[in-house]
Amino acid sequence: MRTTVSLIIGSLLGAPAVHAADLSVTIDIPRINTAEYHRPYVAVWVEDANGKAVSNLSVWYQDKDGREGHGSKWLPDLRQWWRKSGRTLKVPVDGITGPTRPAGKHTLNFDQGHPELARLPAGHYVLVVEAVREVGGRELLKIPFEWKGKPTTGSARGTTELGTVTLTARP
Repeated sequence: MRTTVSLIIGSLLGAPAVHAADLSVTIDIPRINTAEYHRPYVAVWVEDANGKAVSNLSVWYQDKDGREGHGSKWLPDLRQWWRKSGRTLKVPVDGITGPTRPAGKHTLNFDQGHPELARLPAGHYVLVVEAVREVGGRELLKIPFEWKGKPTTGSARGTTELGTVTLTARP
């Protein structure tokens, strides 16, 4: 009996694990030496092959003095995101909106259970990251990927408001 149990457990541990689809995005916010620096507003979303926004993954905006939604009046400055899906979103949104982030690398992990990805069918998509900063610039990066298909890695490099953005999608 012990041998049978050991063989079963051993074969289960040696078998490849079945993983749910997941998406990992690393966003580098560069340090900018300027007299008046403001953290950027950042939107991360997914578009289909036709350029239609299908999922909002993350939106960082100013939440001054702990008052929820205080900085939402500046969200239209994220022009592409605002035109494609932002204007229809009632902020704040649990699990999507949050405060701006300081300079450095920030990793966002999403799995197929995330409300915005759960309804996304397998296929080819584009991850879009847009950043805008008061008294600063604006930048938009796009990375194509396959959702629930073959593993995909990609990256894009910004020139001012964004550093390198990397994406890893695993089936």
